[in-house]
Amino acid sequence: MDEVSKLCEALPPSDVPTFHVEVCQQPCSTALPNTLKDYVKQFLICIGTAYGDTTFNHFENEFLNEHIKSISICDTDLVLVERKAIDLQSCKLAIHVFQLHDDGPASEELEDEITAANHWLLPAAEFEGIWDSLVFDTDVKAQLINYATTTLLFSDRGVNANIITWNRVILLHGPPGTGKTSLCKALAQKLCVRLSDRYSYGQLIEINSHSLFSKWFSESGKLVMKMFQKIQELIDDKEALVCVLIDEVESLTAARKAAMQGQEPSDAIRVVNALLTQIDQIKRHPNVIILTTSNVTGAIDLAFVDRADIKQYIGPPSVNAIYTIYHSCINELMRVSLYRLSSIHASMND
Repeated sequence: MDEVSKLCEALPPSDVPTFHVEVCQQPCSTALPNTLKDYVKQFLICIGTAYGDTTFNHFENEFLNEHIKSISICDTDLVLVERKAIDLQSCKLAIHVFQLHDDGPASEELEDEITAANHWLLPAAEFEGIWDSLVFDTDVKAQLINYATTTLLFSDRGVNANIITWNRVILLHGPPGTGKTSLCKALAQKLCVRLSDRYSYGQLIEINSHSLFSKWFSESGKLVMKMFQKIQELIDDKEALVCVLIDEVESLTAARKAAMQGQEPSDAIRVVNALLTQIDQIKRHPNVIILTTSNVTGAIDLAFVDRADIKQYIGPPSVNAIYTIYHSCINELMRVSLYRLSSIHASMND
């Protein structure tokens, strides 16, 4: 097991569990977060008891209706071993207030109008609900959140990185279509919400790995440098949590392996060497985390694998997970009153 992963598990549990409450503020609201937290806390105390994840969208209180879009008690399954009532009057409540950005992604272009990356302000309306829709057979969600909070704790306490090494790199690998990229985007969104007291907003930069190879020989390494110069500008704003997503990272590392075997030009080696160098440089910043995915585990370069603090396999869902996924789909159809229509359509297909 990885060094950082062991330390995440070794952190002492609290006697009283902490439940997270995510408060989505209305876009036009200018109320202060602390004021909203006080109102939300009183609201939950009046509710008294909750059973698992619960979302409230309608309120009798005029102030709540004006300023709050939703109040969600989240991720209770990551805290409770078994489903039981939650006493909201005696448990610890971590209340996170956030506003969604609905601008959509911006494009970063480096050469010949080729999009090298997509760039979102977080929390983004586009990613709302992805975290809850993802179902896995392992506790990968809890592990990733614990890892991220642990890296922040290490930075705050001034842990010597030469003694305990951590690179702020997560690698999710497995077959296509298992939710790796969605999990990365959902994790970035979740961290921006959970750390809203620490960071004013978040940035997600999704790098298009294929665009980092230039048609001009020896220019690819320079493209990587340009890309990370833009990322460094975002990191320099200490009010922002910056999440860098490199999807299908094997397209870079596989090219390096082929180059070392003489099957590709040495320019491919420059790309990956530049990438690894940039990762080593930005890891010293506490407000950045690097998320990577790979569909071909065997093609990942060992030098890159060594830099990943967490290497998590994401496989196909089990029967139980599939059941949970279908159940959530049916609930969504019922929410928008389309369940009967879907039933008729399914019977016609039969």
